[in-house]
Amino acid sequence: MKKLVVKVDLHDDRDRSKAMQVVSGFGGIGSLNMDMKDGKLTVSGDFDPVKVVNKLRKSWRTEIVSVGPAKEDDGKKDDGKKDEGKKKEDPVKAYEAYYFPPLTYHYVPHEETPNCVIC
Repeated sequence: MKKLVVKVDLHDDRDRSKAMQVVSGFGGIGSLNMDMKDGKLTVSGDFDPVKVVNKLRKSWRTEIVSVGPAKEDDGKKDDGKKDEGKKKEDPVKAYEAYYFPPLTYHYVPHEETPNCVIC
């Protein structure tokens, strides 16, 4: 379960409904919540956050606020310990990990041999 919070530049309810429809088309989306006052879209579930952000960026100006695991409060006790050993993942680095520079291939011509039977 992941939780993605993005700030989307939406102008009216029509844009809001289109953005919600675009995101809900992905598989594994558990819940969607849109705060029009702040322009933040919260998506949680088992999905790929990079694909969701890329799809939103095709139509609207989108900024990643946070990406991380969804917190589940199913009556679990908190021992008062913080996640000291756990590092927060930078959303920019996570995005760059998916899109690395393209590979460059170099063609090396094969030298022909004069006694080749198949050639």
